[in-house]
Amino acid sequence: MKKIFKVLAVLTLIFGFAGIGFARDVYVSGYYRKNGTYVQPHYRSAPNSSVRDNWSYKGNTNPYTGKKGTNYYRNNPTSEYYNKPSYKYKSYKAPSYKYKTYKTPSYKAPSYKVPSNPFATYEWWKK
Repeated sequence: MKKIFKVLAVLTLIFGFAGIGFARDVYVSGYYRKNGTYVQPHYRSAPNSSVRDNWSYKGNTNPYTGKKGTNYYRNNPTSEYYNKPSYKYKSYKAPSYKYKTYKTPSYKAPSYKVPSNPFATYEWWKK
């Protein structure tokens, strides 16, 4: 009884892991696009969070057509060819202002020579 259980467990593991390799291919039925174009039925790799196992990825080959992948997926972070955005954050520096110091205006009264008798001559204001 224990021997049968062990054999079944081993067979389950072998066929369970073997099925994982086949689970990667997904059959897509034919369909019509919005513009009326018919898309032939085909296989594709199973959807997941990585682009590295897609057949169109650079270095991979489609097992059904033999076509080599040429796409780098440069905009996807899971790709080794991902172009990381280069953000250069500049630290904020407040503008420097040079304030002029305020000086109280000084008023200097003009000096006039006023004659002792201002009515003696009318020319005293021209000096």
